[in-house]
Amino acid sequence: MKLRSWAAMLLAAMLCAPPAADAANPFSRKRSAKQPDAAATPAAPPAAGAGAGSSGSAPPAAATQGQRIDRVVAVVNDGVVLESELDAQTEEFKRRLTAQKVQLPEDKVLREQVLERLIIEEVQAQRAERAGITVTDEQVNAALERMAKQQNIPFSKLPEAMAQAGYVYADFRSGIRRQMAREILQDRDVVQRITITPRELDQYIERQKNSASGDTEYNVSHILVAVAQDASAADQLAARKKIQDIADRIAKGEAFSQLAVTYSDSQTALEGGSLGWLKGSALPTFLAEVIARLKSGETSGIIQTATGFHLARLNETRTGSGPQIVQQVHLRHILLKTTEVLDDALAEQKLNDFRNKILAGEDFAVIARASSDDPGSAVQGGDLGWSTLEPYVPEFSKVAGSLQEKEISKPFRTQFGWHIVQLLGKRSFDNTETAAREQAAMQLRESRASEALELWLQQQRDEAYVENRL
Repeated sequence: MKLRSWAAMLLAAMLCAPPAADAANPFSRKRSAKQPDAAATPAAPPAAGAGAGSSGSAPPAAATQGQRIDRVVAVVNDGVVLESELDAQTEEFKRRLTAQKVQLPEDKVLREQVLERLIIEEVQAQRAERAGITVTDEQVNAALERMAKQQNIPFSKLPEAMAQAGYVYADFRSGIRRQMAREILQDRDVVQRITITPRELDQYIERQKNSASGDTEYNVSHILVAVAQDASAADQLAARKKIQDIADRIAKGEAFSQLAVTYSDSQTALEGGSLGWLKGSALPTFLAEVIARLKSGETSGIIQTATGFHLARLNETRTGSGPQIVQQVHLRHILLKTTEVLDDALAEQKLNDFRNKILAGEDFAVIARASSDDPGSAVQGGDLGWSTLEPYVPEFSKVAGSLQEKEISKPFRTQFGWHIVQLLGKRSFDNTETAAREQAAMQLRESRASEALELWLQQQRDEAYVENRL
């Protein structure tokens, strides 16, 4: 699981284009119950920037001066979305869309789109909290360190750089923590439940021969008019008419991106519908064959799926040339998941005990079969097989990549729990048919995940109690 690229893109935008002096941090969540993230950081942000604020009562002096008190714009189950959040996010999206030269819709329309996104984020945050999903300071630091590296900024200088750009580092950390928690939830509830049979994989590989090339990258935009699973015939007809009206306006020359911001129900609406650059093999399944038939600048016909009606636009293409030789590692690990009974300290201690026993001569595989909480690898004695490091979460990859052959790591933590990992071997591997098949399986899973996630988000939204007070 990787932190979505939009967070890194947002960081780049924040550092390259300072906001107006009164612009609020898009990640700021002004709730009295949730203070800015003041966890271990490479450097403390300036005290003057600790502006996450409190949603409590304003002091009398402020009220006397006519300062507006924050109000609730949406009730979401037992949580709320505040107007300050909506204002901050709306201003941020205005700035980003303007920088992308996307014509802004009416302010009312944009605020409704932003509020819908905040509602869906709140629904996920509540679900993640109920599931006991937590993101450690170490995980947040690792994510920020990667983003800082992409911007060629030393991690220790990141708070200072963000402060100079007019943003509050502690608020940005809090936003990254919430985003990571949502992604762990999505991985648990959506991605890990996707299964692929050998027959499905064979069919996918065959279809790829006649669809978007796996070596070519496509810059694609997308509009969705969502249809609920229990929608009536009248609702479906109305959705069909709406997507047809959008298609007609595109045909007459209106900008796809502006119409996406205004009308799309997709999670990419506020990015102008942009899905970014994707390899053909990573495109959502329902788009792959459609995109293969489009020329740059063309828009597809109406596509119907379980989530609703879609339009897709091919913006650009470029040819990629992946390496034919890949570096693989052979790993095995033991995972312990924390519970109410097994806390972090006890899990780390148990893994240290396992490690000492293995170093003293006991069989790693026997201990893994008996004790590992990873059901997929435990039956194989913890064996993860040959793979590149790329599929693993960054914390796991970093530790595994630092090992010498036969070395066993000390216990370390990821979002999945506590691990010890052993490097059994390294090799340079030719991308043969076997490797291509493994790659195809991963791509099929990713393409299905994007469709399943959109449907899952719709379901979570439909099941939530939402009172819109905008």
